[in-house]
Amino acid sequence: MKLTKIAGNTFWIPGPTNVGVFVFKDKYTLLIDSGDNNQDARLYASILGQAELNIKYIINTHEHHDHWGGNHYLREQYPGSVFYASEQTALFIENSFLFPLYIYGGNPPPSLVRGVGGTRSAYIDHRLESGTMRINDEKFDIIPLPGHSLGQTGIATRERVCFLGDALFSPEILDKYGFPFLLDVAQQYQTMNRILDLPYDLFVLGHAERIYTADQIPGLVELNRSRLDHCMELLLDLLQQPKTREELLEEVIILEDLEPDFHEYCLLHSTIGGMISHLMLNSGLALQLENGKAYYYQK
Repeated sequence: MKLTKIAGNTFWIPGPTNVGVFVFKDKYTLLIDSGDNNQDARLYASILGQAELNIKYIINTHEHHDHWGGNHYLREQYPGSVFYASEQTALFIENSFLFPLYIYGGNPPPSLVRGVGGTRSAYIDHRLESGTMRINDEKFDIIPLPGHSLGQTGIATRERVCFLGDALFSPEILDKYGFPFLLDVAQQYQTMNRILDLPYDLFVLGHAERIYTADQIPGLVELNRSRLDHCMELLLDLLQQPKTREELLEEVIILEDLEPDFHEYCLLHSTIGGMISHLMLNSGLALQLENGKAYYYQK
């Protein structure tokens, strides 16, 4: 990992979770996301320290732990640091038990809680709102990008660089996971349309090995849209015969050649649930209770 200039005062630190960096005139920095854990945040701090830069402001794009797990270390090591997130994102970060609770559907086993960072919450100082906001006398655009999560937020700097969080996935991530985690299908389709209208020059994804230009974004959006369409069409095809949610998930895992661990299985289960809800609202999917099971099927 290293600090890499994108344009002007806008940088990024490529890694498993890409972190954005904006450098202010006073040598303080704004981090966009903080990585998965203390080790990640310690590394970012070391990289910035070698460049004689100080961390003061942190924006978390959304509530998944690989984007805010470094908050604890940064809060402890930089006592004057200031944290920002949307209202819905802050709700989950400040109450970290909520994320494993909702993907499991009840009180989750400890292994899942640990796996998704649900053991330790973090305080958020300020709530982000859509529009232009000022941090340390610099203007940033705050863009709502829900779908992958409830309160996901994009951030754009004055150099027309936009950090998208996990609103879009790279081809490598789509190939690896097949059914990427998704909370709200309708909002995800709306977010993809919104991204096509964003007036920026460069785009940084939360998980990608490259930066995308404005000319490349339509192709990436289409790739993400096609994958989501494929997932929805697969479910509809499988539901020509009644199936429970678990039976549907089993067939998806087999047909898509997925090998999830328990953490990933719960994420898939949650994603399938959101997709079923969308199909019930928009594609005439029906529900029937029989012999103690809930079956979904096309009418």
